[in-house]
Amino acid sequence: MKKAIASLALGLVAASVAVTGASAQATLQSVKQKGELICGAHNGLAGFGLPDAQGNWTGLDVEFCRAIAAAIFDNPSKVRFIPLAAKDRFTALQSGEVDVLSRNSTATMSRDTQLGLDFPAVTYYDGQGFMVRKKLGVSSAKELNGASICTQQGTTTELNLADFFRANNMKYEVVAFATSDDTFKAYDSGRCDAYTTDASGLYAERLRSSAPDDQVVLPEIISKEPLGPAVRHGDSQWGDIVRWTHMAMLNAEELGITKANVEQMKTSDNPEIKRLLGSEGKYGEAVGLTNDWAVRIIRHVGNYGESFERNVGEGSRLKIKRGQNALWSKGGLQYGIPVR
Repeated sequence: MKKAIASLALGLVAASVAVTGASAQATLQSVKQKGELICGAHNGLAGFGLPDAQGNWTGLDVEFCRAIAAAIFDNPSKVRFIPLAAKDRFTALQSGEVDVLSRNSTATMSRDTQLGLDFPAVTYYDGQGFMVRKKLGVSSAKELNGASICTQQGTTTELNLADFFRANNMKYEVVAFATSDDTFKAYDSGRCDAYTTDASGLYAERLRSSAPDDQVVLPEIISKEPLGPAVRHGDSQWGDIVRWTHMAMLNAEELGITKANVEQMKTSDNPEIKRLLGSEGKYGEAVGLTNDWAVRIIRHVGNYGESFERNVGEGSRLKIKRGQNALWSKGGLQYGIPVR
């Protein structure tokens, strides 16, 4: 009898897994039926995800969602953005409220293995840092012994903060808030000595400080924060589409293909370009898209370098250097997997 019950229990688990897997496989079909991509976005981070007063969204993460929509619909505007707080972002993805999460989220082992999520690509290599007021007279994070630190709840920053201070045998007081907006407002109003988040976020938040020129980002980077889109585990086709959207943008930059010249480049004799732009092979069909999927992305959004410079790079208000996010051929970590 015990064996029979155990067999029945295992059968129910297997059936549950099968149903979950089957439903997960329907993401692309669901997106096409809805006629739009539903993208989980930041609820207000300059350079990455930010709506203006008219509801127009801009940012590196935002443009990545537009690139996915372009690949599917040949129309980057077929996206509906759902602003999500850090504590709600993964639940919204797990429940199916959003099709993809593109919200400066760090890929970690626990998130990959315990939350039922996959991180198909790293769109921005980042690391946690600290910002302080110049008048504090601090030039290194190792001088923050006894300081009060503002941070956001439900993020990897809390654990990194604890690890850094413990490793350096320093004491600190954590001042945590539920949202990034509340966290920065607390710092800006003087409720804590320092503010910690991803370095990219520090540059973004400094712009809206009551005294931007009085703030300094300290040199230490205390963690690895590979940021990128997340999808539900179990839908390999959808994960492939998200992954290859990023790879298409990287390969386009490496091959010199831009928004301005993509139509002209379709006539190139370079076999790498021919495969990427769909004039040779059926690589788009392999993931459920048309063979000109990459052309659609580049035509509407551009290559990775164009999107980076426009949103967070030297051509933006943030003026962040490419650094680790430069192409591998230029000393960075961004490496496009070959289309072949």
